[in-house]
Amino acid sequence: MTEVPNSTATPAAARPDPLECTVLSDPTAHAAPLPPAQLAADTVEAAAARTAMVARLEESGALGPGPVREALLALPRQILMPQAYVRRSAPDEKPPRWDLLDASRPADRKELLERLHSGDSVSIQHDGEPILGRSPGQRRGGAITAMSSTISLTADLLQQLDLQPGQRVLDVGTGAGVTAAAACFVCGDADVVTLDIDPHVTGAARERLSALGYRPTTVTGDGTTGWAATGPYDRIFVSFAVRHVPQALVEQLAPGGRALTTLGTWSPSWPGLAVIERRQDGSVAAQLRAVEFGHRAGAGFDRVFLSAVFRAEITTADGWTQRSMIAPPPDTARGLWLALDHLYPGLVRHFGAEDLTIGAPECRSWMRVRAVGHRRWEVTTSGPRDIWAEIQDVAGRWRAAGSPDVFRIHFDADGGQRATSPDGALTWQIFPGKTGDAR
Repeated sequence: MTEVPNSTATPAAARPDPLECTVLSDPTAHAAPLPPAQLAADTVEAAAARTAMVARLEESGALGPGPVREALLALPRQILMPQAYVRRSAPDEKPPRWDLLDASRPADRKELLERLHSGDSVSIQHDGEPILGRSPGQRRGGAITAMSSTISLTADLLQQLDLQPGQRVLDVGTGAGVTAAAACFVCGDADVVTLDIDPHVTGAARERLSALGYRPTTVTGDGTTGWAATGPYDRIFVSFAVRHVPQALVEQLAPGGRALTTLGTWSPSWPGLAVIERRQDGSVAAQLRAVEFGHRAGAGFDRVFLSAVFRAEITTADGWTQRSMIAPPPDTARGLWLALDHLYPGLVRHFGAEDLTIGAPECRSWMRVRAVGHRRWEVTTSGPRDIWAEIQDVAGRWRAAGSPDVFRIHFDADGGQRATSPDGALTWQIFPGKTGDAR
């Protein structure tokens, strides 16, 4: 199930020339973190909310001791996000309605602090608008175009990066600047680069990171091409989902370096985490890990979703029903669901349904499974695709491969990318080579 994150990449047809990317800060500048004046602006209420947020992360197991914990405790989120959107309309209401909360308005402060420290994703931009200098209040229609990720996802990935002082860090998908600020706190800002395709996002991040005493190199450009000018990097963090591992980011990884990115398909339901490491001898090893949550797709990465009408149809409509003694795969069989997503693409899980419910929006096929007794299930299907049979096919192949949740990523000589189980028995193409079918 996919989470919603920061802003992102762009389709190939719209990608800017890397030579035309804009650098918004001086890469030689270096400032001490959290100057006294800024600490004075951090209110008692904000500090208490931050402490409570970190405590919840620790209690849930999403955060352990270390530099990431110290960064989350120290960094005032209200400085990075002095404004945030709160949706006032129902999920399927058209047109949607939002309120832009503003820390400068006393009536908004309590709700804004609660939103920033709730752990949920935070919406920071509507319809690609300028972020600095905008007026608070209501917005109708349009869409949220930049967000800060749920803090549990951010904390987990930052811990997996294993940030250390003095490392060179490339933060791809600046968003609200939370990951960039954490990297500056741990590593020092002199060798941190944060990159986003939206100039309004990078402009706001530059100003707000500076308010914290940090001046990383802030670049406007295509995240999938990275920023070779100050590479290679010891750590690369991509905060949006990609269809395949960008080769440019692999090339910009230093020996001993590590890169993390969500790797997804048309469906938002079953993300994978690509972990790429360059060994000291220069060779590359990569894994695709089945995970519960991942980042939202980047710009130009179209995905399929279940509309409200289709969700209602597949939870209530009649179809062909059969009884089965085969239990549906549990949610914890993440490797199976990841493999299904790639081997039988176009399926979307309705996580809000009481029973296991999956639809294929492009052909209007659907399936739902509910328990009807001890080791008995009722399987109802409709449409040209037999989704239950597809699941059973992948389940058998996955179990025969040892039920893995981690797969190897292979980078082929022709530019293609493949995922394989550790024993090589289960495999699929992530990205085609020069002669492959892009779909």
